[in-house]
Amino acid sequence: MLAANEPGLVERLLLLSYPLHPPNQPAKLRTSHFSALHVPALFVHGVRDGFGSIPEMEAALKTIPACSQLIAIPGAGHELLTNRNRDEFTGKIVTALLSFTQ
Repeated sequence: MLAANEPGLVERLLLLSYPLHPPNQPAKLRTSHFSALHVPALFVHGVRDGFGSIPEMEAALKTIPACSQLIAIPGAGHELLTNRNRDEFTGKIVTALLSFTQ
């Protein structure tokens, strides 16, 4: 919300496991500020995250006027880091962030 309320505060956003809504309460969206985001935003989200499904995230990102991108992490929930992705997770996110910011 701060980046939406204070233009020029940041150049880009990296959002890890953004809580789109409380678990099992999809009507309580936390996206009212998205339409005021005018900086590029990279979202990293687990495909099993109870705070929002991938289709819900994709729909929410369409309300952001700036460039936005979603990286879905297979097998992960809200925690993102799992035993299966532990070795490649950080490198994947850093690579995505570097290519997103260019």
